[in-house]
Amino acid sequence: METATYQVIRIDGDYAILRRLDEEDAAEIPVARALLPPEIREGSRLLREFLEYSIIDE
Repeated sequence: METATYQVIRIDGDYAILRRLDEEDAAEIPVARALLPPEIREGSRLLREFLEYSIIDE
C-alpha cells in the first residue's frame, strides 16, 4: 500500500479539499470529513497509510 502526505487546502461542509504534497502538479481532491481525524483544520498535514489518515506536524 502506498503512503502519501497531503495538506488540507480548505474545508467545505462535509468535505475537506486535500492536495498531495509529494507530487508537483497534484490536483485537489475532496475527501469526506468522516474519513479524516476530527481535529483537522485548514493547513493541517495528513499522512495516508493503509487507507487511514493521521495528522502529522501539528
